[in-house]
Amino acid sequence: QVQLVESGGGLVQAGGSLRLSCAASGRSFSTYTMAWFRQAPGKEREFVAAITWSGDHIYYADSVKGRFTISRDDAENTVYLQMNSLKPEDTAVYSCAADLDPPAITTTDYDYWGQGTQVTVSS
Repeated sequence: QVQLVESGGGLVQAGGSLRLSCAASGRSFSTYTMAWFRQAPGKEREFVAAITWSGDHIYYADSVKGRFTISRDDAENTVYLQMNSLKPEDTAVYSCAADLDPPAITTTDYDYWGQGTQVTVSS
């Protein structure tokens, strides 16, 4: 019943922009921490960004700080990731995640996960 569905991925040239969306269904996620992770082939899944309940706290990986922006629309039960100044090393499958009380914001131990959306940045 609970489902997270990502969209907005695609192919873009280096320096371009993409906006990812994660739509939640089955329950309200307004009080949940929402996060984005990414995983490239042959690499471990890594933290990208997170936003807590009501958007009171926001976290970014050093590799995306200043280029990516996470936001949420609780009325629509959706979280976004605006990605600007994209680099080839940003190429990965991007997944959204949700947790009522994650043990650590930047770890992968979240309760709910989407299927992921592919982002490919060419050089």
